[in-house]
Amino acid sequence: MGKQKSTLKRKLNAFHLWGIAVGLVISGDYFGWSYGWASGGTLGFLIATLFVAVMYLTFIFSFTEMSCAIPQAGGPFAYARRAYGPMGGFLAGTFTLIEYVCAPPSIALAIGAYFSDLFPGLSPVTIAIVAYALFVALNLCGVSAAATFELAVTIIAICELLVFMGVVAPGFALTNFLTNGWAGSDTFSMGTIGGICASIPFAIWFFLAIEGASMSAEEAKNPQVTVKKGFISGIITLVFLAAGVMMFAGGSGDWKQLSNLNDPLPKAMMMVVGQKSGWVHMLVCLGLFGLLASFHGIIMEAGRQIFALSRAGYLPKALCWVNKRAVPHWAIIATAVFGIICVLCDGLDPFMNGQSLTANIITLACFGSITMYIISMMSLFRLRKTEPDLERPYKAICYPVFPIIALIGAVVCFVLMIYYNFNVFVAFVVIMAACYGYYLYNRKAIREDLVIIDDNAPEAPIEMEPEDESKVIGEHVYVHETTRKHHI
Repeated sequence: MGKQKSTLKRKLNAFHLWGIAVGLVISGDYFGWSYGWASGGTLGFLIATLFVAVMYLTFIFSFTEMSCAIPQAGGPFAYARRAYGPMGGFLAGTFTLIEYVCAPPSIALAIGAYFSDLFPGLSPVTIAIVAYALFVALNLCGVSAAATFELAVTIIAICELLVFMGVVAPGFALTNFLTNGWAGSDTFSMGTIGGICASIPFAIWFFLAIEGASMSAEEAKNPQVTVKKGFISGIITLVFLAAGVMMFAGGSGDWKQLSNLNDPLPKAMMMVVGQKSGWVHMLVCLGLFGLLASFHGIIMEAGRQIFALSRAGYLPKALCWVNKRAVPHWAIIATAVFGIICVLCDGLDPFMNGQSLTANIITLACFGSITMYIISMMSLFRLRKTEPDLERPYKAICYPVFPIIALIGAVVCFVLMIYYNFNVFVAFVVIMAACYGYYLYNRKAIREDLVIIDDNAPEAPIEMEPEDESKVIGEHVYVHETTRKHHI
């Protein structure tokens, strides 16, 4: 076997990163969120969504500071490792990994459900497995091809959501949206609060994984500028789409019929234009692009996360190898293997809480994301204190107010999710315990005293002591912490 490389190349611009940021999330507009109606009703879920939207807006305007200052593959993992050392890197990396390997199976099953609307004889599970095979192959073609595809399908998906809003608008009635909107009641009561809290994971699903664009920062041209543009434009786009989709779908008819479906938008359109309308078939066909955008994008970013963890020694070394196109191929394949196993479990109820597999996986992914948001905001505060001279091309807006709001919001979400999804939380803890066991077993292989110095940094060359054991891997220089002369 020839020499294996572990380096990525800078090929992405701001438009690519906007496409990745929106594409990672946009499937959340097509399915998943409507499960929140089953718990909170339309109005209760709207409250939950507003709360989560505020958390995400303040989070992104804060998180972008670290993404621009430390543009490395792995995103939150790199920031927490910089702030808290190897254990911080382990926690943030594992939290993010749970989010990114759990989200694709639920999206794959939704792709299968949409295809079943077109071809009732096809098995959703079979379609999901085929989707994994196709998009793993696409990702192996290189980051430029993958990002260009992501951008194209994201634009198509956005256009389709706008078409959906336009088609159902004539049938929109506010009374449909308001009827029994407080967790099945027409009036607000103390009992409604429980439904609102229980719906929080599905409100998070509207925005889950937007931070994933940071995992491609190491492949971005001029990341200090492009990452900022990609993140901020992305979150604004997603807030607008989430509000529009939820309102128009809820006002199209009896929203209770949509509350436990993997394909709520086609069903909502049927309420307005009829089941046999050509608009419905068009939505199903084009609606797949939204699912494909997120599915493809999350697989791409999950591969980068595994790559970063492996490069640092937290996972087997082979997972940071890249192919001739600078793609972490083994990392991407590992993501697909796990996802296919989850898909094959469709129909089972692994957590015994009466929810569908899709709802359980979404909730598990949300546990990973929320805990990652908490440690990311903690890392922001710590780096402000420990590295005040770190070059920050972008600084968090309204610091420290916005980061505090994001941190408090994430903590509240986490506590409520534990209370209303305890069985899923237990599964989350078991996964973390298993990962920690491997961390302890493999601790000697972890690069505890090494940091990555960006190969594009304009600073003067690094001065090293003669006895220093630094080494060059690909295009990155790994240096002992004690001999580092400048920051990333």
